[in-house]
Amino acid sequence: QVQLVESGGGLVQAGGSLRLSCAASGYTFSNSVMGWFRQGPGNKREFVAVISWSGGRTIYADSVKGRFTISRDNGKNMLSLQMNTLKPEDTAVYYCAAETPGRLVISTRANEYAYWGQGNQVTVSS
Repeated sequence: QVQLVESGGGLVQAGGSLRLSCAASGYTFSNSVMGWFRQGPGNKREFVAVISWSGGRTIYADSVKGRFTISRDNGKNMLSLQMNTLKPEDTAVYYCAAETPGRLVISTRANEYAYWGQGNQVTVSS
């Protein structure tokens, strides 16, 4: 079955960096648009970044643009999110998500993603 397993979260001071990884299995990773979302305390799940099948197109939320970088390695079925210059407001549970394989739409909407990881806590202290 489909599995998305995240790793790399933790506690970091403001201004620091973290790298999240998401290992995918059980489906054709290279044919699936992949995204990162996050949910902070008391907040709705929000879009962070999305990447196309080939990695040639990316979209970022305004709040992370210029600080976060999404990437993928289709040979290793791996999705990554490099997070730099972290701020306390970046504190959240981060989720990787996959659209239905074969779907071409690069979506920023959580309800358009078919598969989700378990979530990984990122805490940024001030």
